[in-house]
Amino acid sequence: MSSNTPRKIGENQYQIDADSNLGMKVPVRIYADEKLLQKMMTDRTIMQARNVSSIPGIVSHSVVLPDGHEGYGFPVGGVAAMDAEEGMISPGGVGYDINCGVRLLRTNLTEKTVRSKLKDLVNDLFSSIPSGVGSKGAVRLSPSQLDEVLVKGVNWAIDNGYGSSHDADVCEENGQIANADPNKVSDKARKRGAPQLGSLGSGNHFLEIQKVSEIHDEEAAQRMGIKEGTISVLIHCGSRGFGHQVCSDYLRVSEQAMEKYDIHLPDRELACVPNTSEEGESYRKAMFSALNFAWSNRQMITHWTRKSFERVFNQSESDLDMKLVYDVSHNIAKVEKHKIDGRERKLVVHRKGATRAFPANRDEIPLKYRDLGQPVLVPGSMGTASWILLGQPNSMDLSFGSTAHGAGRTMSRSKARRNYTESDVKKSLNDKGIFIKALTRDGVVEETPQAYKDVDAVVDVSHNLGIATKVAKLVPIGVIKG
Repeated sequence: MSSNTPRKIGENQYQIDADSNLGMKVPVRIYADEKLLQKMMTDRTIMQARNVSSIPGIVSHSVVLPDGHEGYGFPVGGVAAMDAEEGMISPGGVGYDINCGVRLLRTNLTEKTVRSKLKDLVNDLFSSIPSGVGSKGAVRLSPSQLDEVLVKGVNWAIDNGYGSSHDADVCEENGQIANADPNKVSDKARKRGAPQLGSLGSGNHFLEIQKVSEIHDEEAAQRMGIKEGTISVLIHCGSRGFGHQVCSDYLRVSEQAMEKYDIHLPDRELACVPNTSEEGESYRKAMFSALNFAWSNRQMITHWTRKSFERVFNQSESDLDMKLVYDVSHNIAKVEKHKIDGRERKLVVHRKGATRAFPANRDEIPLKYRDLGQPVLVPGSMGTASWILLGQPNSMDLSFGSTAHGAGRTMSRSKARRNYTESDVKKSLNDKGIFIKALTRDGVVEETPQAYKDVDAVVDVSHNLGIATKVAKLVPIGVIKG
């Protein structure tokens, strides 16, 4: 068997053993079904995961989740944990869209009520939420206000009238990570980010009006206030041009520092620096600033979403019960405690295109859900289902407390543009009873559901392995794209 061919080690589990001749320090673990694995074999996903396993200080195993596909250096849908003292931190292991994430709002409206005003609602949302490439947000920030956003995160938005403190209670890190330092952020990142706060952005970002179509875990659904047949809203966006620039800046810093620290890697896209080095500390503080930017961004979009619903249905936010269920982050690296070979260690866990999926009773989970487990939100591609899952104990042994973050692409954006037209995509969505409004034609075509893996198959793998288990399935009826 070539070192690139994974062998099956259990149901939905595959492994490539560590081969020191290839510089691998740990094995690669792939969580997938046969079909998802075959897809990964057609691009550089597995090779990239193998390269990741050669990064100094990596522990236990390099992970590929069921939505894994080729990315920059690290595969998207990849998790890697480095020793916090001896190991590295890598901008490519976090990715360009720092704290791209998903939040779910519930309502008490039924599908019937919303369908009767669906076009009005989608049009109102579309006109009140800025979207698209380079789109400008609705706030003008002075440099000192931007600094506040970068330090205070979701609380900046709440303090400025966008939502309430209940929203912060159900965000990862409560929507504000400590030790962010705006001084570690370049002027270029600030210039790109400042005008974009409060905008959806382009690519795979979207806002969806969805109905709860299936409940799989009654108790968890009840705790989250999710009822079958009601309407929810899923918001998927990140740190916009701000996070992208932070990543670019620190990839350059890391590339230049590798010689100084005598780091040799099979792929320069993996550029990394020691976690405790000056460069590592600076990157973390800048990345944390981008995390806070993204939480604030999603919070503002949440506020405008609630206002749209109030206008269209002529009811107040509290009448509509528009509470935030949870806000989950992808593209993030954090120091966490994990048990490795029976001993607790501090690790820098890189989750690139991966979602935290902690089980019950971890201190990091908001109080509301601590005895239940962490809610996990897995968005499908536009026009297919999304899922609410619940973090489970197996995630700690298998994937450093992580699961898949979405469906995962199977087709490049350019291939999607070659193979589909806007009218095809709109028609197929329309046939499913989904109304879509998008800024650009390419935005629709590049995100056609056919360009993605089957989100149900991705979720099945997570569920079967007991990493994060099914709570509810959500099906879209209205979509807004950048």
